[in-house]
Amino acid sequence: MNIYFWIIVITIIINYTIDLIADYLNLKNLDPNLPDDFKDIYDESTYKKSQEYTRTKTKFAFIVSTFNLIILFTFWFSKGFNYLDIFLRQYFNNEIILGISFIGILILLNSLINLPFTIYSIFVIEEKFGFNKTTPKVFITDILKSLGLSIIIGIPLLALILYLFNELGQYAWLYAWITVTLFTLILQYIAPRWIMPLFNKFLPLQDGELKSEIINYAKSVNFPLQNVYVMDGSKRSTKSNAFFTGFGKNKKIALFDTLIEKHSIPELISILAHEIGHYKKKHIIQAMLINILQTGIIFYLISIFTKTPALFQAFFMENYSIYSGLIFFGMLYSSIDTILSIFMNILSRKNEYEADRFAIETTKNKIDFINALKKLSKDNLSNLTPHPFYAFINYSHPTILQRIKKIINLNK
Repeated sequence: MNIYFWIIVITIIINYTIDLIADYLNLKNLDPNLPDDFKDIYDESTYKKSQEYTRTKTKFAFIVSTFNLIILFTFWFSKGFNYLDIFLRQYFNNEIILGISFIGILILLNSLINLPFTIYSIFVIEEKFGFNKTTPKVFITDILKSLGLSIIIGIPLLALILYLFNELGQYAWLYAWITVTLFTLILQYIAPRWIMPLFNKFLPLQDGELKSEIINYAKSVNFPLQNVYVMDGSKRSTKSNAFFTGFGKNKKIALFDTLIEKHSIPELISILAHEIGHYKKKHIIQAMLINILQTGIIFYLISIFTKTPALFQAFFMENYSIYSGLIFFGMLYSSIDTILSIFMNILSRKNEYEADRFAIETTKNKIDFINALKKLSKDNLSNLTPHPFYAFINYSHPTILQRIKKIINLNK
């Protein structure tokens, strides 16, 4: 047991404890009184249901995280990583095949362990609160499609990374960084056309008033809009959303069919304006550049720590390898990533305010945007009164009340 062992163990426990405290404060902060700003959208029964949804999800998340923590420590402290490595070395000599097998089995075991929790979350909790529309057939095919993509895309990428680190010496991290960056850019380009349609149908929005209004708005803000797509979100859930993905000719704005059902045309234009705001304010490029930079730093650190025997000793390993080093560094880096995620959430909340402002300034319609936000919170049973500490460490968006107040005070 060395310094790396204690750093990783302590940071895992600290992160678990902080999440536990945040969840506790969040539940204590649930206010039985419906906020005045929402009395025009919510009724008392729906508000009560939203609070019960928050309680149920929070308690369930505590059970899942506690169980996973126990499993991790049990596997780690009983030298499970080492035993798995020794077992695989009886059958494989090639480092790349060893690495794919080692990492693949760990991912598979983790997925199987968490499968019952996923099933319970979808078919019990989401079903209880009226969200679930996922059938067993859709659930199983989603798993099989995800597995297929992992085999077709994930394994070759992992094999290439392992090859680079095993064969190219001190600059391997640089080649790996370039490789993953190019892969990410290509994936973002092809995903809207080839990957996302594997899971959902994306149909062009039909001609009519909504499409005309969207096209007119896009022209007014000089947004190169080829088409807006309707995604069959109702295939899995009654929850509503909209998103922007891809770039170049393959960029796509998608509205959930559930969103179109529940909102007026002016409200939908406001939501779409917010998504276009992210594009116009360069938030998507900003996020991409930050991700590329972070990936480069991670690969550089991997090149250092995978040469550090103490890291492998912390996991009771008899053999040192790049593939196990990737797993162990990931656990070491998790504490840094937790801190970084807080700063990324701060930046994300700032960007959300900017996109809100863009939507208001270009549509000149505060009321419908506010109504859209309220309806989204109601339809998704959002927590209207999260504790500030919980929101600070977990929320990538400002709270609904914060956004509404900011919108009301714009241009005053």
